[in-house]
Amino acid sequence: MIRAGSTIDLDIEKPAAGGRMLARYGGQVVLVWGAIPGERVTARVERVGKGVAYAEAIEVGTPSPDRRAAGSDWRCGGNVYAHVEYERQRVLKGQIIQDALGRIGRVPLPAPPEVVGSPEAGYRMRARLHAQGGRLGFFREESHELCDAAATRQLLPETAEWLGRIQHRLGAHGLRGITSFEIAENIPANERVCHIEVEGSVDVNTLAALAMETGLTGLTAGRVMRPGVERLAGSPTVTDVLHVTDDTPPRAVRLRRDVQAFFQGNRFLLRTLVRHVLALVPPGPVVDLYAGVGLFGLSVAATGAADITLVEGDPVSGADLEGNAAPFSDRVYVRRTSVEEWLRALARPDVATFIVDPPRTGMSREALTGIIAQKPERVVYVSCDVATLARDVRTFLDAGFELGPLTGFDLFPNTAHVETVAVLDRG
Repeated sequence: MIRAGSTIDLDIEKPAAGGRMLARYGGQVVLVWGAIPGERVTARVERVGKGVAYAEAIEVGTPSPDRRAAGSDWRCGGNVYAHVEYERQRVLKGQIIQDALGRIGRVPLPAPPEVVGSPEAGYRMRARLHAQGGRLGFFREESHELCDAAATRQLLPETAEWLGRIQHRLGAHGLRGITSFEIAENIPANERVCHIEVEGSVDVNTLAALAMETGLTGLTAGRVMRPGVERLAGSPTVTDVLHVTDDTPPRAVRLRRDVQAFFQGNRFLLRTLVRHVLALVPPGPVVDLYAGVGLFGLSVAATGAADITLVEGDPVSGADLEGNAAPFSDRVYVRRTSVEEWLRALARPDVATFIVDPPRTGMSREALTGIIAQKPERVVYVSCDVATLARDVRTFLDAGFELGPLTGFDLFPNTAHVETVAVLDRG
């Protein structure tokens, strides 16, 4: 019987969603941090749940040829794959997609899908940092312990230097009550905006000097459990111009986004991801659900396509979406409402393609039913969670759709996250 605190020897079988690797001990499943499939390790059991134990490798008896030094703090910022050579990381993530589709979606894939790689350092354009005792950082995996965000190499060196200046200023002012910093940069990082969350009676106006002192282009603040945002300095938005074709001159879309708006976080794969989605959209009317600030739908419009509807219920992203859509107002329609509400009122039967990019929880049952009722020719599903993707794919297949190409995008190298783009065609 496995008990918390005991050490056990394990043969690692395969990757599991979430970053651990799967092994078995006496027939019981053990999910292990810090291992690689094919290795034999000694692991310390952290806890035991119903039918599964959780452990961390403390000694590697038979190391994989793909093992490398993990760095100073591999649990910081979710860097739980940092001990794995990068090309093997991509293979593991493809296997995770394959496993989820087979186990949850009941779709046996003949081989793991391709996972498009990214430079490992400096890729993040968005990050949420926590504040404790005048320090800023990420949380270690499965804890509320602060760790050094710069050491993860997820941020650009200049962003890490900026964090150092922020921490110095906070220490100099002796400010209390700051709980988190949300950062947004554009691709070249010549615009950087920060949103600060505070609690208690902190005078946020005393923070305005942070913008000038540390090189921010914008600074906003909000209070925990209280609505409203205060603009303290500069503009709350950053802007990118994304070239969506290789024409001369290239066709492009200009996307402005608020620091609190959702946006894909990898500066190196953004254009590759968008162009991949564009290549999957056939001619005809397009609806972009969970449109955010318009990344996919407006990129379709920038290619010259017409009759595009973008639906976004979040007030912050929706406001940016309306502004970004203005240059295409003759052929783009913005609907600022929930996906479910919009589908409930939809009467048109001629939508050729739906693009969906839902949150990690996937699509609601009502949203799935609403799309299926429209009988589109194609659904292009952009997912940040393989489990909910597999669940939703099963629903589409049961409604008569067929699963087409699957491609992964490694938007967060060294972490367990993988973005997946799936095509579903009406059979």
